[in-house]
Amino acid sequence: MRSHDSIQHVRGESKFVDDLVAPEGTLFGYVFYSSIAHGKILKLNFSEALKVDGVIDIFSAKDIPGENQIGGIIPDEELFASKEVHYVGQPIALVIAKDRVTAHKAAKKIKAEYEKLKPVFDPREAFEKGNLIVPPRIFSLGDIDSAWDRCDYVVEGKVESGSQEHLYLETQGALAIPVEEGVKIISSTQGPTAVQKTAARVLDIPMNKIEVDVPRLGGGFGGKEDQATAWAVMAALAAVKLNRPVKIILPRQEDMRMTGKRHPYSSDFKIGLNKEGKILAYEVFYFQNAGAAADLSTAILERTLFHSTNSYFIPNVKATAYCCRTNLPPFTAFRGFGGPQAMFVIESAIHKAAQVMGVNPSFIQKKNLLKEGDEFPYGQKTENCRAIKCYEEAENKFDFDSQFKRVKKFNEENKIYKKGIAVMPICFGISFTTTFLNQASALVHVYTDGSVRVSTAAVEMGQGVNAKLVRIASNIFSIDSERIKIDTTNTSRIANTSPTAASKGTDLNGYATIDACNLILERLKKVAKDVLSADDQSLIELKDEVVYLNNSKTDLDWTKLINHAYVKRISLSAQVHHATPNIYFDREKMKGNAFAYHVYGTALLEATVDCLRGTYVIDSVKVVHDFGKSIHPVTDRGQAEGGIVQGLGWMTLEEIIYNEEGKLISDALSTYKVPDIHFVPKELIIHFLEDVPNPYGPLQSKAIGEPPFMYGIGGYFAIINAMKAYKPDKEIFYNAPITNEKVLMWLHSNN
Repeated sequence: MRSHDSIQHVRGESKFVDDLVAPEGTLFGYVFYSSIAHGKILKLNFSEALKVDGVIDIFSAKDIPGENQIGGIIPDEELFASKEVHYVGQPIALVIAKDRVTAHKAAKKIKAEYEKLKPVFDPREAFEKGNLIVPPRIFSLGDIDSAWDRCDYVVEGKVESGSQEHLYLETQGALAIPVEEGVKIISSTQGPTAVQKTAARVLDIPMNKIEVDVPRLGGGFGGKEDQATAWAVMAALAAVKLNRPVKIILPRQEDMRMTGKRHPYSSDFKIGLNKEGKILAYEVFYFQNAGAAADLSTAILERTLFHSTNSYFIPNVKATAYCCRTNLPPFTAFRGFGGPQAMFVIESAIHKAAQVMGVNPSFIQKKNLLKEGDEFPYGQKTENCRAIKCYEEAENKFDFDSQFKRVKKFNEENKIYKKGIAVMPICFGISFTTTFLNQASALVHVYTDGSVRVSTAAVEMGQGVNAKLVRIASNIFSIDSERIKIDTTNTSRIANTSPTAASKGTDLNGYATIDACNLILERLKKVAKDVLSADDQSLIELKDEVVYLNNSKTDLDWTKLINHAYVKRISLSAQVHHATPNIYFDREKMKGNAFAYHVYGTALLEATVDCLRGTYVIDSVKVVHDFGKSIHPVTDRGQAEGGIVQGLGWMTLEEIIYNEEGKLISDALSTYKVPDIHFVPKELIIHFLEDVPNPYGPLQSKAIGEPPFMYGIGGYFAIINAMKAYKPDKEIFYNAPITNEKVLMWLHSNN
């Protein structure tokens, strides 16, 4: 069960971009960025900066040989602002110097003059002004207009969900090295091909002259899927221009100021139910704050729509989403990719409806869980649906009824401290919703000493994909995992990579690895038959590095077999491409079979609020989760625990604050609070749902990266249920994160 990467991390032996020994003569870059949120650039003066001893050069938009454009989905984002700036932190120029300190010192001496323009920070204001990046997206099912008349209860409300800083341990960075006829970029990116393609566009050279190598990341969480590209391209530009290696590593504060975060959403809902608690209709409007450029916002917006009904079947749905352009740094991918924002809204709607009906929200949740064959608003129907199975197992295992009674009794006996308890079911689709991204390749080499090397497009960023790929190769070949090495992710070995994102790293690259290993294995079995003088009908198997003939152990072991194959000039290498089958999505009809499968689960969360001070603790999180047949249980459990705590952080502590001029003021760990060891729930139980193999995952496993994050949403409702126990007649709000300050103000204010 060991993970080689984890062992290296603990020993301090893991090498990240800034740990690599830079070539002699490496120069260092520092980015000069906009100090205003919106305006025209009237004048740039580099003269004083260029006089600083040790400064080599300064690059801006005029120095770009190709296109000054890094936009991926929509080309609306310049590498360096040329005429206008659209947010505080937008790169304008790159100072190159002999060291970082000198580059920073020189950047402070650059003079910029602006004509200020009125910025927009609120997505609803942007919507009113018509500042939409794309036309509205709409998912619908049934007949929403006629459904309201059949409802006994119709409840409306507004929901606000905040942003979230990725706070990866390794900040954004890249090292670019000029090579013959091109450049090699060592980048901290989740998307090596995105870096390669964008660098080619900016430098005006073909992609085959650019090699991108990713050793590993010190965390990503989506923040390096698209937004690692700019820094890598800047380093490459300077390296090519100066014919010297160039390194850019963002200081923590600049990283927080210049990079995008989780999208904040402002949403309106309307939900209709009958007296039995069945949801008959649900209408929702999402106003997504995209920031100043598209980045990945349009794809994230669609993922919000895909998860608008979470784990419930609702026969009549209309979900409308607006991608609103504002003057904040472009918001970007973050664990869950728009799904958590949608799930928070539907859970808020159920919570408010439960208050109106005078029932526990869990009553409505359980009544409406997805069943086999139910249809999602995007047309796909459930298959191998485990929503009810997870809920009922959690209900029985954790004894929901007694927990609810215990909390009620506690609240009756305590005046100052109140407890809240909440149930959080989840359903999360697994696939890139942009269908063509669902592809990957693997290159496997077996060497004559029996060792194996595997190259894929998967980027290891602490999520354990390398450990799973080792387990997969070890399983297929039936050899010791110590024989297997996973290569760095490199565009010269694996071309046209999809990013390691959407919880698809193991699925896509795991399947490609399985297929490549099986190709070699079939060749080896033919060699074994020849060596053992077996006929074509004989059964050859490899078990624990030994060849078995017709279920009998032979003297032929793994290493001997490899050498026999080599002598016979049999290829010990294989390259395989894998594409997820049977998925599609029609963006004209907004219908399709978008996901290979869904992940299900249910959590029970409990919190205690000090109603005098407004503080709280998350007492426990108890989960039944659908892992499929886990490839690496230790890794999966760690991912679930990390996702839950990160989700709780988004819902509670982590508050992104910009001032009235669009400047981030929560730009340091003294002003931006994240969960620490003391925040982690005292009780964190994760139960693996048993006997649920997944026919659509490698070795029957299920993806794990994103789904557990959504359990954290239940922490919000546990807290407000405790608050409601203190003031049962006061109307609750749905505004996350629910910080201690918000709790205190609600508990002790009159409005």
